[in-house]
Amino acid sequence: MGLADNISDAEWTVMQVLWDLKQATAGEVIERLESSSDWNHRTIRTLIRRLVDKGLVLHTVEGQRHLYRPAASRQSCVRDEGRSFLTRVFQGDMSSLLTHFAREAGLSRDKIDELRNLLDDDTTKGKDHE
Repeated sequence: MGLADNISDAEWTVMQVLWDLKQATAGEVIERLESSSDWNHRTIRTLIRRLVDKGLVLHTVEGQRHLYRPAASRQSCVRDEGRSFLTRVFQGDMSSLLTHFAREAGLSRDKIDELRNLLDDDTTKGKDHE
């Protein structure tokens, strides 16, 4: 089970701000989110506190300032969330996931060729490691 398991959509939004800023006060996060959401400052502070409680955000105090920064990279959280999604929705079957998205995404011929080349490269590399 990874760090990113069980992050709500609202918490993901807060994490996006912290990943962008690298480190921020609650006020800075609130400033970013109040203009792009209908959340008030109490809601945003609650979301930050939940992320700290989950270990996804680190909290330090410098004088009067309370600073928050991500405990995990965006990449590792996306990877964990992707694995969780794959397991929940496709029972871990990557082939079914790829087939679904390839059919539903309305990909251009160029994108399909790009994916085919990527899969061919990965298949070839996998044979080298057997």
